[in-house]
Amino acid sequence: MFAPRTTPWPLVALFTAGYLAPYLLPTTVGRLDSGLPLSATEAGAIGSALLLSSATAGFLLASRVDRVGPRTLARLGLLLAVLGYGGAALTHALPAVVAGALVGGFGSGTATTVAATGIAAQRDPHRTTTLGLLGVSALAGALYLAIPHLGAGHGQPLAAIALTSLAVWPLTGRLPVRTAVAHNPLDGSRLPHPRSGLVLALVMFCWSLAQNALWGVSGRIGLAQAHLAEATVGAVFAVALGAGLLGVVGAGAVGPRFGRALPIGAGTVLISGCIVLSASATDLTTFASGEIAWNVLYPVVLSYVIGLAASLDPRGRWAVLVGSASSLGTAAGPLTGSVLAAQAGFPVMGAVLAVGLLVITVPMTAVAVSARLGAPPLGEFEDKAVQAESGGLGAQPPATTPAPDFTTAA
Repeated sequence: MFAPRTTPWPLVALFTAGYLAPYLLPTTVGRLDSGLPLSATEAGAIGSALLLSSATAGFLLASRVDRVGPRTLARLGLLLAVLGYGGAALTHALPAVVAGALVGGFGSGTATTVAATGIAAQRDPHRTTTLGLLGVSALAGALYLAIPHLGAGHGQPLAAIALTSLAVWPLTGRLPVRTAVAHNPLDGSRLPHPRSGLVLALVMFCWSLAQNALWGVSGRIGLAQAHLAEATVGAVFAVALGAGLLGVVGAGAVGPRFGRALPIGAGTVLISGCIVLSASATDLTTFASGEIAWNVLYPVVLSYVIGLAASLDPRGRWAVLVGSASSLGTAAGPLTGSVLAAQAGFPVMGAVLAVGLLVITVPMTAVAVSARLGAPPLGEFEDKAVQAESGGLGAQPPATTPAPDFTTAA
């Protein structure tokens, strides 16, 4: 008898809170540039530092969620996000803003780590990831519409992230204090599928760098190259994120029906074209077309990649490590985009990023294909016990390792 499928809303909420900072990156960097005595490159560097701090949290905490406990770590992460982003929003002192961004970024990364670990233990990680992407896309879209009407200054997007973390805090009471995990003595503590996981982590660094090199300067493309008002750019982003909701809903409805290789490979190729279109935009129509198409495809591919990483290790370690590698790429994105744009212009930046995406499409797709075939990924030979734990998307954890119940009070 199978238990009825329930929705782990605390994990969805944590996912939303942790991912909101990257989703608000264009307006955050743009507001830092216009509201503080910073150049565009310096503002991009602060955005990169924020996301680098988030990625650091993932690498440090990937193997410690079980030991410390999901509830404790989630509350710590949300507290750091509230204090860091809130403090940065309330001050104009540049050192304090940078320090607040770093503390808040670490908090976001901690919340994301707890969410990723819990999602990997779910019966259907793709479905939970889809709900999280729906939540963060909807919230970010609403904020892009609201922030231009809340006055000038750098504090509004940072305050929005802090308030979101505060609102999620009550749901942490439904997270378990400890995660009871029974380890098989045959596999010890080693990661299954090390080669596939490492390849996926490396390409996700590059994939996320390309995405966020565009996303980090999209606001400047709209303002400086397409000559649009801030409210118009915000409206385009809101519509784009709204369209992204349709893509996420579609991905959730389709699920693993066509595997992961086709959505990941074909989606990345299409994204490269969207980047070229957005980066070369000189009017509203081209800018909106590129941004909307990109926002439809980006969360779809991301949801399948997160599901692929979760399938490599049901304990969630590859999900967290691949996510942290992605966050490193996200962190490097704003600075990379700013430097490329300053040196060569937005169109050349877009072309360089698109070529890089086309190159990494091959190894990304190869990992997805090998995982679907059920063979040891990329030619690895694992113990039978490890193979049994790597059942793929939607697989249930072993009977001796029950998934934590995130749907009812602990």
